[in-house]
Amino acid sequence: MDIARILHPVTLTVLAALVLAGCTQQSPAPADRPLKVELAGSTRVSAPAGDRMLLWGDTHVHTINSADAFSSGKAAADIDTAYRFAKGFPVVHPRTQTRIRIDRPLDFIVISDHAENLSVPIRVAHEDPALLANPTGHRLWELFKEKGARALSAAVMGLALPPDQARAQYDALNDPAVRQPAWNAEAAAADRYNEPGKFTAFVGWEWTSSPNIRNLHRVVMTDTDGVTARQFLPYNYYQSERPEDLWRFLEQTKARTGVDFLAMPHNSNLSEGLMFALTDSDGKPFTAQYARTRQAWEPVAEIAQYKGTSETDPALSPNDEFAGFELRNALLTGQAIKPMAGSYVRTALMRGLAEEQRIGVNPFKLGIGGATDTHTGFSTVREEAFLGKMGEDVLPSERIGDNLPPVPFHAAEMSAAGLTGAWADHNDRKSIFAAFRRREVYGTSGPRMSVRLFAGYRFARGDENARDFGAMGYRKGVPMGGQLAPSTGAAPQFVIRAAKDPRAAGLDRVQVVKGWVDAGGNTHEKIFDVAWSGNRRIGADGKLPAVANPVDKVHWRNDWNAGASELATFWSDPQFDPKQRAFYYVRVLQVPTIRQHVYDALALGIDPETLRFSTTLQERAWSSPVWYAP
Repeated sequence: MDIARILHPVTLTVLAALVLAGCTQQSPAPADRPLKVELAGSTRVSAPAGDRMLLWGDTHVHTINSADAFSSGKAAADIDTAYRFAKGFPVVHPRTQTRIRIDRPLDFIVISDHAENLSVPIRVAHEDPALLANPTGHRLWELFKEKGARALSAAVMGLALPPDQARAQYDALNDPAVRQPAWNAEAAAADRYNEPGKFTAFVGWEWTSSPNIRNLHRVVMTDTDGVTARQFLPYNYYQSERPEDLWRFLEQTKARTGVDFLAMPHNSNLSEGLMFALTDSDGKPFTAQYARTRQAWEPVAEIAQYKGTSETDPALSPNDEFAGFELRNALLTGQAIKPMAGSYVRTALMRGLAEEQRIGVNPFKLGIGGATDTHTGFSTVREEAFLGKMGEDVLPSERIGDNLPPVPFHAAEMSAAGLTGAWADHNDRKSIFAAFRRREVYGTSGPRMSVRLFAGYRFARGDENARDFGAMGYRKGVPMGGQLAPSTGAAPQFVIRAAKDPRAAGLDRVQVVKGWVDAGGNTHEKIFDVAWSGNRRIGADGKLPAVANPVDKVHWRNDWNAGASELATFWSDPQFDPKQRAFYYVRVLQVPTIRQHVYDALALGIDPETLRFSTTLQERAWSSPVWYAP
């Protein structure tokens, strides 16, 4: 979410040896050939026997019902338009009045409007009697009439108020007559668009905790229907900024209603180390009970969205040549900060191993997802079709040039990210929620790359090409998100498959990212190139040469045929130590393509090479890890 707007003031050095096993047996990448991947969202075929199906979704979408999304007036979509767009219907953009349509429907979505003052600005603007009957609501309506939408949005969020006055304003609006109808409408909309077997609409919201402008936000999603969801109101940061209190609310509400929840941290890159700090909200070291509670409610973290990625940073992963991808080290106000270990998912995963070694439970056993955090209501993840994060930055002149809106993060600074791929039994709430619970999900920066990872001790070379790859993987091992059994001495084996998005460029390479903790509690990481396109070879420096950039920078065109259509490999860790805790996740890189801001620059007659942003990017996918413990 767009924070400042919602807050109150308040190693790769021996790569050649390590990849040898995978490299010597691996043939060069196959030439492009017809794809066999499933077009999620369009074919909606059933999963093969013994297997699961790949579904695509965005778990972080804001509509005009979010207080900050109203700052541009009625430029963001209402909730019905947002659902219709996600389902693939043509809709009218509320600001440009042009017809727009998503390139492919989503399979699932979480409309995650901010719980804080949910729908208050739009209801004030529509002169909702329940709001106008409230003295504070009436005052806000007068402000809207006098100064317009931006002033109303800022006032509702308490941006110009001291914390105590912002709290008092919230308390004045904290009336069931104000809150319950807004929540009921959100829940009812989810039911209205939910179609089991075709499209899943989850009931959810965003908890927008930001102590001292440090981002601790979580998207909360449930497995329940909209009628049952009316038995509770969404927990918000005015009730508490402490994650421990959010988890307590979820536990108590589950006990009372039977509704299950999970909370997904996001934009840890904006937390200045607070999101994955090694102490609780009181500054105390974790206990085993704390770690169990956190692991129970937070099985997945969002790794990519419009406001930057949260995998890692070059300062934290100096031997990772691909660490510097769409980074935003800043506070929610836009103020620059230094990258910190507590701000990134990879370091959190390593810290989790060390904590498990210390207290017996891993507090950061995190699967990986991706989402947009769009505040327009439109989930757009294709660079060439990016619709902006806010209603204020829809037009090219509002993204580059002299007409930038007064927001902390401008559109040109962002890429169009991201999505979550979920391996589920069916397209329905229970099945997809279960996929998140077992962490059998993965994030991408936008493209719908198919990624699959299985690990175990009974795989053999050639299994990566099995016709029944999924069913075989479940029989012989565990999927992404799983836990390997202790080894009796042998190193675990991994079979990996990745396929390009049929409507995007091909693949550069597949990597395995390993993290581990030694006997002294020190953490380590290493990246292995395990499959790649073309005839490249690992060099004397242990590195795989960079893939050629296929973008035509004269005519500014992508080469959608560059790179591999599919990559598959069998791999085993050559440095496996059965006594060390470790995790392994897969990162898949696409060949370079044009970044979204280039299209705006060209449309405005600006040479993209003169701007401070890279003109191309390497889109990617990150699987959830597989963990090993002795």
